[in-house]
Amino acid sequence: MNASSESSVAAPSISVGGQWIVDASGCDAESLQSLTTILAICQDVVESLGLQVVGVPQSHVFGPPHGVTALYLLSESHLAVHTYPEHGVATFNLVCCRETAVWDWKSQLRSRLNAGDVRIRRLRRGAWAEANREVAE
Repeated sequence: MNASSESSVAAPSISVGGQWIVDASGCDAESLQSLTTILAICQDVVESLGLQVVGVPQSHVFGPPHGVTALYLLSESHLAVHTYPEHGVATFNLVCCRETAVWDWKSQLRSRLNAGDVRIRRLRRGAWAEANREVAE
């Protein structure tokens, strides 16, 4: 977790889990074009966290020089990934009703995608007491 993470904000009075937004850059283009590699990462996230896939995961290969996209519908919410080999970037979004859905994104993406930088942001989802509510714009 980095210093800009919103996890330092007071816990919601009603928690419905969290959202992990993961951006990996400096990645190997060939790995980002490999549906097999991306689906293996997604499967490891799902299995490691004990999540339940609903139905069949969906994916699409855009073909070189572009990447792949995958979406897993989970009983706990969803996992989505989009890769951009032409930019060396992979983006992952895990939305989960569990507060503790933590996975070792940094070492896994550095190892499997040769990512030079991995940034993780976590948002708590839910309802806050009136004193902690954000101002609507």
